[in-house]
Amino acid sequence: MTSPHSPDSRPTDGTTAAPEGALPRHVAIIMDGNNRWARARGLSGVRGHHAGVEAVRATIRRAAERGVDTLTLFAFSSENWKRPKAEVSALMELFLLALKREVKKLHDNGIRLSVIGDRTAFSESIQKYIARAEEKTRDNARMHLVIAANYGGQWDIARAARRLAERVEAGELDLAAIDEAALAGELSLAGVPPVDLCIRTSGEQRISNFVLWELAYAEFHFTPRLWPDFDAAAFDEALADFRRRKRRFGMTDEQIEEQGA
Repeated sequence: MTSPHSPDSRPTDGTTAAPEGALPRHVAIIMDGNNRWARARGLSGVRGHHAGVEAVRATIRRAAERGVDTLTLFAFSSENWKRPKAEVSALMELFLLALKREVKKLHDNGIRLSVIGDRTAFSESIQKYIARAEEKTRDNARMHLVIAANYGGQWDIARAARRLAERVEAGELDLAAIDEAALAGELSLAGVPPVDLCIRTSGEQRISNFVLWELAYAEFHFTPRLWPDFDAAAFDEALADFRRRKRRFGMTDEQIEEQGA
């Protein structure tokens, strides 16, 4: 019998269905609701973001315990720069503080850290600490933690298309060779399995320009919990919901049954 943690039970190319009960290989989370959580308690939005950090810690810990291979967290979108300057400044300070304080813990627990998004908008200090964190943890294999910061799915796809166009213009790539695999190879998450399960907190039910390409066949779990209230039990609820799904990837129930025979 195939283990729910074995690679055979987790499709990576959209051609093989996963049996009911299989665990997600790649979980992506849109962490939403920090400001609403704070307002409900008469606190500043910054306090809400600080409270959300503990939810991040709990989720990373639980995902690693459950054997998730890749956990991608949407920390700061390319649209979030439109927020009040004081809030953006506080978020940048919190991001830098987390890079300074949390990386050693990740490393000690065998977790690799990657940051995707346009780093050029960040301060030199943040860029430096991101590079250090990625270098320090690059050989860790227990789980891959991806932080999407100043990231947008449309930006990612447009950048990938531009890179392919540059290669064609330079004579390095034939136009006819551009297909889904070629484009995927230029995305920020190239080489990472596609998202199996996408979780969004706070009751909102939209993608918000998150990893658009990688969500093509993802299952979605929407929870009314605000992000600071999301804990290990909530993560387990999302996994249980996922394991009840039958993932067809365009096939019929009969074809899935034949595969499992």
